[in-house]
Order: sequence, then C-alpha cells, then structure tokens
Amino acid sequence: MQTVSEKKAPKINGFFALFIILILIVIDVMFFVSGVRSKDPSFLWYFFPLTFIIIISFVGLITVQPNDSRVIIFFGNYSGTVRETGFWWINPFTLKRKVSLRIRNFNSDKIKVNDLRGNPIEIAAVIVWRVTDTSRAVFDVENYEEFVAIQSETAIRSLTSEYPYDGDEDKASLRGSPQEVAENLQRQVQSRLDIAGVEVIEARISHLAYAQEIAQAMLRRQQAEAIVAARQKIVEGAVGMVESALVALSQQNIVQLDEEKKATMVNNLMVALVSERETQPVINTGTLYQ
Repeated sequence: MQTVSEKKAPKINGFFALFIILILIVIDVMFFVSGVRSKDPSFLWYFFPLTFIIIISFVGLITVQPNDSRVIIFFGNYSGTVRETGFWWINPFTLKRKVSLRIRNFNSDKIKVNDLRGNPIEIAAVIVWRVTDTSRAVFDVENYEEFVAIQSETAIRSLTSEYPYDGDEDKASLRGSPQEVAENLQRQVQSRLDIAGVEVIEARISHLAYAQEIAQAMLRRQQAEAIVAARQKIVEGAVGMVESALVALSQQNIVQLDEEKKATMVNNLMVALVSERETQPVINTGTLYQ
C-alpha cells in the first residue's frame, strides 16, 4: 500500500486575492459599460470570459479556523494540506476536504467479552484522540472516524483477554491495576491507529462489571473471600494478644501456670476473642473444699 506523507499546500493571502478579484470586477464592469455605450459587440468577447474567471476565483477563497485544516486534491493528486489559521486563496479547481485537528472522544459501547479466566464480563472504554497526519487520515483509510471506532473496540477485546477481572495483590487485573491496564490499552489502540495518522492521547476503562448471568455468583464469591480474609486477620490478632498475655503473666509472676492450665487459658482467650457472638465470662471463686 502506498503511503502519503503530509506536506504544505501552495496558497496565497486571501485578502490580496480578494483585492485582485475586485479589480477584475471593476474592469469587467468597464467592459460592459463601454460595450453598451458604443454598441460594439466585440466588448462582450472580453466581458463574458472575465466574468467566468471572477466567478471561479471566488471558489478558491477559504477560511481556516484554529485546530482545523483543508486537504487539497487536484484532479486526484494530493497537493498538500493547509493548517495555518486565516483567510487564504488556493487553486479553485481543487477539491478541499475539511479535516478537524481538535481533540475528540470515542465512547465505546458496553461489550461482553471473556477475561483471562474465561469469565464473561461487560467492559467499555473512553479513547481520547486527534488527527496528526491529515494525508494518512484521508488517503490511507476509507473513513478515519469509523476506523477509530472499530479498531478501538478490537483493542478493548484483545486487552480483556490478557487480564483476569480480579487477581491477587502481586498480579495485575482489570479491577486491581487500572493504571497498568490503561497504559496497555493506549499502546494497543495507538499501534492500530498509526496507519490512519491518529494520535491516542489517553485511553481508560469507563465501565467494568461481570456479565449478568454470573454477577450474583461472583458477588457471593467476593463476599466469601472478604469474610475469609477478615477472619484470618482476627485470628492473627487473637494469637498475638494471647501470646502477649502469657508473656506478661510469666514475667510479672502474677500466677504460675502449668502446661495444662496454659492450654485451658489459651482456649478460653481464643474463644472469647475470635467468637462472632458476645461471650459470657465465668468467674471462678475457688473450690468449696480445701
């Protein structure tokens, strides 16, 4: 495929061209008035061609706004691009295609894909982009706006298959590593849009959720994992508190405990600290018979 590189189009100042056109209009009116007064039809041979030139010359006047451009095509050949802001005159026989250089957003639809583990999820993303090479945007792809939309969705599908929805703390996931996922998505979209002369400024996930058919099951799994993690923290804390209590009793010589009483004390403390329900203390006042 032949690639066309952007270049500047030949042009002249539009106000200067308008001044020349106005002079031609004055001359054309003088030809018409002279022909009418002298009743000499030979003046019409100058009047009509000059009128045609004046009308065609007006077609060459264009106005380019900031962050805007015109791609100039002369009988099928690329003549260049006008990026400079202002009032210009170019060859009136050329085709002038407007290409915006402004930053634009593409909001993808919610698409259902499978993550790395095969779980169906719903995902959508926002792609911030702009055209940097007008010639490639016009000549290398059929419709660059539609091309951005299709290639962005393709990159989103490809990205989703590389990450699980949820992962461990040391592994990247769609939900747990948003910055890494966003950078990877931007690279993938950019690699696909280089051919169209488009720069991807930012790409981020805007929607992420399990598909409806497994949403309830995954919610219960997340709740179970949260409960297990919480109970593990409680047990770790209880073990530390029991250990501190035994060490304090031993160092301060408050009471001497044999191994059996230590085991009983540890059991009672663990039950009191780990139990989900409030425990009722039992006070031992000693035995009746000494």
